[in-house]
Amino acid sequence: MQVFRGFRHPGVAPACALTIGNFDGVHRGHQAMLALLQTEARQRGLPSCVLTFEPHPRDYFAALTKKPDLAPARIGTLRDKLSELAACGVAQTIVLPFDGRLASQSPEDFIQNVLVDGLRARYVLVGDDFRFGAKRAGDYAMLDAAGDARGFDVARMNSYEVHGLRVSSSAVREALAEGRMADAQTLLGRPYTISGHVVHGRKLGRALGASAPGQDDGFRTLNLRFKHWKPAASGIFAVLVHGLADKPLPGVANLGVRPSLDANDVNAGRVLLETHCLEWPSHLGSEGAYGKIVRVELLHKLHDELRYTSLEALTAGIAKDGRDARAFFASTHAQHHAEVHRQTTRDRI
Repeated sequence: MQVFRGFRHPGVAPACALTIGNFDGVHRGHQAMLALLQTEARQRGLPSCVLTFEPHPRDYFAALTKKPDLAPARIGTLRDKLSELAACGVAQTIVLPFDGRLASQSPEDFIQNVLVDGLRARYVLVGDDFRFGAKRAGDYAMLDAAGDARGFDVARMNSYEVHGLRVSSSAVREALAEGRMADAQTLLGRPYTISGHVVHGRKLGRALGASAPGQDDGFRTLNLRFKHWKPAASGIFAVLVHGLADKPLPGVANLGVRPSLDANDVNAGRVLLETHCLEWPSHLGSEGAYGKIVRVELLHKLHDELRYTSLEALTAGIAKDGRDARAFFASTHAQHHAEVHRQTTRDRI
């Protein structure tokens, strides 16, 4: 998949089948829309294209009005969004900076400047609640009329439901905020995942719980920055880590701002996903994970972030979280074997 910042690049396709949206989480509703886009693009002999925005428009207005509560919690980073769009078969994605100029553009100018002149769209697919232009004045009827006048087709996709529940980014955010990871997985169609490069931290964890003073075999952690100040999920989770070994590694992770650490933390103030692998790969040693891209699946929430009053209390808390994560994995392993046994028994009957 080709990715462009803005549409004024020579590599942007000369015409396209287009859909527009924030696509936070790329959930099952988004996936259904992208599947329809792919079908329509193939029938027309056009590349499929996604137009998305960074920052999220509501982030922009929250900063402009100094009302942070207006900003939505972010499900995924831009990296993860682009990865999921690529997995859905999208040919190109245009990441359009959402700024004052775009925010003040009238719906008519957005259609002419972006859809017609910029992207040369021949087919435009939108959701049933799609609004655009300054003050969200543009709607589907306006877009449809513009398509008739300017020679592009317009289609609208209705809400996507799973077991009677409307799939939306808001529903995913609510499930993640409440720690309902299984429900989030149902809405997303996959486990909730965060990926990124492993970055350096204070290297405090390796000293906590070490076998002896001076050893660094304690709670080694993989630090990934979540590049948004307001993640949809937070707390302590049982996780699986992909990208370090030939199999997923079980672990326990803290997603948040680590309230027990002080301002000397090199990542202070940043949202961090800090993961301790329960089975640290020996071939990595103590330094071998830095710079690697890993993917962490958050499977089960253990509890919210806690503030510990001492390093001893923090060490004990991490150890307990590790035990609870091991118990979760042991339980799911036992459930899996029980289900396999039940299925085998049914097949024999």
